[in-house]
Amino acid sequence: MNLDGLHTTTQVSWYDKNEQHDDKLILNGTTVTGSSQERVIGFLDIVRMLAGVDMVAVVNSRNNFPAGAGIASSASAFAALALASTRALGLELDQAALSRLARRGSGSACRSVPGGFVEWAVGNSDEDSFAASIAPPEHWPLTDVIAILSSAHKSTGSTEGHALAGTSPLQSARLEDSCRRLDICRQAILSRDFAALAEIVETDSNLMHAVMLTSQPALFYWQPETLAIIQAIRVARGSGLPACCTVDAGPNVHVICEEASVGTVEGLLRDQPGVREVRHARVGGPTQVVDILG
Repeated sequence: MNLDGLHTTTQVSWYDKNEQHDDKLILNGTTVTGSSQERVIGFLDIVRMLAGVDMVAVVNSRNNFPAGAGIASSASAFAALALASTRALGLELDQAALSRLARRGSGSACRSVPGGFVEWAVGNSDEDSFAASIAPPEHWPLTDVIAILSSAHKSTGSTEGHALAGTSPLQSARLEDSCRRLDICRQAILSRDFAALAEIVETDSNLMHAVMLTSQPALFYWQPETLAIIQAIRVARGSGLPACCTVDAGPNVHVICEEASVGTVEGLLRDQPGVREVRHARVGGPTQVVDILG
């Protein structure tokens, strides 16, 4: 489910090496070095190879939501970078090719390229591992209401977490069951069955965190307030509120609900201890080119 209102805006400018000596990354107005810059340079190397150029780039990117806090900032960032970097070189990639390219920066970024409700095909190679929309944004007016407990950058990022997943004895069972869960989720979305969606969304989230909790070393992303919100939402759903929780690699909680229940969910979250901010976003469209200031 891609989100409207939470976005990354990225501008890429390419230069000959006699004009600009090295790639440069500017994030939210600050020049970034270290591992984040290296990750972007690695992605730009792929784009350079694709375009057949030997140029350097200045990447200027802004998020309107906290980065590195479990709100899919890497997915948004590399989807935006894939489109901006290729268009700036005059490349016109179709949506499948753009999704495949974004996946090279961050696996989840391939899902941020199409709009609406999106499925990432399992795939056996680069050619068939990409995401496509299974339903447009207007198919089902759901909203993601996000309880932000912390905007701090998490100490262990998603990439490092993925590398540790294989150390958990639960990971193989999680993977074996993934196609079944995906089928249930797809059908729930297509039929707009909220009860079925709620159960599978929470099961999938809990399985991911169970793997992280049992990896070596263990990863603890939840805070006590995270669990309190999950429990509060489950109690409210038992009383008839169409809402469910999912938690990315961070402490912040995403509460998916039907549009008519946004006010109720937002009020419930604001009453929870530790909630610093509540944001909400409807189902959004695809990655797109926009006019921005340099």
